[in-house]
Amino acid sequence: MKKRVILAYSGGLDTSVIVRWLTERGYEVITYTADVGQGEELSEIPEKARRAGAVETIVEDLREPFARNYCLPTLRALALYEAKYPLSAALSRPLIAERLVHYAEKLGADFVAHGSTGKGNDQVRFELSVWALNPDLEVLAPVRSWEFKSREEQVEYARRYDIPVKATKEKPYSIDRNLWGVSIECGPLEDPWLEPPEDAWQITLEPQKAPNEPELVVLGFEEGTPVSINGKRYERLSELIEELNRLGARHGVGRIDMLENRLVGIKSRELYEAPGALMLYEAYRDLLSAVLDRFTYHYFLTHVPQQYAKLVYEGLWFTPLREALDAFNEQLARLATGEVKLRLYKGSLQVLGRRSPNSLYVEELATYSEKDAFDQKAGELFTKVWGLPLKVLGRVRRRKA
Repeated sequence: MKKRVILAYSGGLDTSVIVRWLTERGYEVITYTADVGQGEELSEIPEKARRAGAVETIVEDLREPFARNYCLPTLRALALYEAKYPLSAALSRPLIAERLVHYAEKLGADFVAHGSTGKGNDQVRFELSVWALNPDLEVLAPVRSWEFKSREEQVEYARRYDIPVKATKEKPYSIDRNLWGVSIECGPLEDPWLEPPEDAWQITLEPQKAPNEPELVVLGFEEGTPVSINGKRYERLSELIEELNRLGARHGVGRIDMLENRLVGIKSRELYEAPGALMLYEAYRDLLSAVLDRFTYHYFLTHVPQQYAKLVYEGLWFTPLREALDAFNEQLARLATGEVKLRLYKGSLQVLGRRSPNSLYVEELATYSEKDAFDQKAGELFTKVWGLPLKVLGRVRRRKA
């Protein structure tokens, strides 16, 4: 009896080659493809997988579960890895792993497989997620052990077996795209001094070529969930994100170029495009600043975004810590109802205004006009008490001088 394996299949170069490579080694390969908003026509995926040797193919639309159960919690955490990366590729891995486990159990497979490399992050995300859900499954990662030394060799192998792939020797980028963003690496980008070639960017317009007139976008939130754009309500969060990607991309918003610290200890040059995600981050951060008291807001900013980003990046989605942080963030989100006004212009993104029924901003306290209701004398007494420790310290230092 052949060994049965469920392969996370994107239809890209690595996974297309993996299907044939595993088949030649006696595995019965079932491919699994998740539609998480790649923006590609996936109807050709089954035929492509079969041409590579797959005995069965599964394609599943996960755009709304991805948006609701993965993108939204990460937005509420304002999680950016190393203060830049909105975790687009990292977020899809635990969801895909969850479905791989589901189908492995349903179809009687003892193995799941992925196309991650031995020096990448995704190997950790896939494998830790699989083991957290079913520790008895074995995980295969052919890219870590096969004979190919370069992407060029893989392209030649694919051509030999008539496997259609997009990557070529002339444009050897590795691209991962979903609702939350696009990840681009490899090829000329491996020189960190080189300005990214314009053809590396996949969805955003070059800022210099963006419209000469700015565009205003008003985002509406209800209890921490984005629900509207310019007054138009969206029942599906995935469609709202797609529309923001379209709006931001046409203004060149959302480009990120960074040297990133991978889990295995190396630095990697990565490009990301995340117009919709970055627009939501800016808006949600601003809304939280309006509705949270100083103590809660400062605690949140100090402890949550970086910790949550590390959990997602390092493959620790299925942990009690992530669940506990989600519970905390959901509590804060109950107050995050309102609207935030953004301006998009030639690659820039700026908050212009915000309003909320839960806002803690009181004009009579903040104003310097005749409406001022703040007790100025109380400020004098407050300063004396607040500054007392420094006053005592100053006296001690002067005695020692």
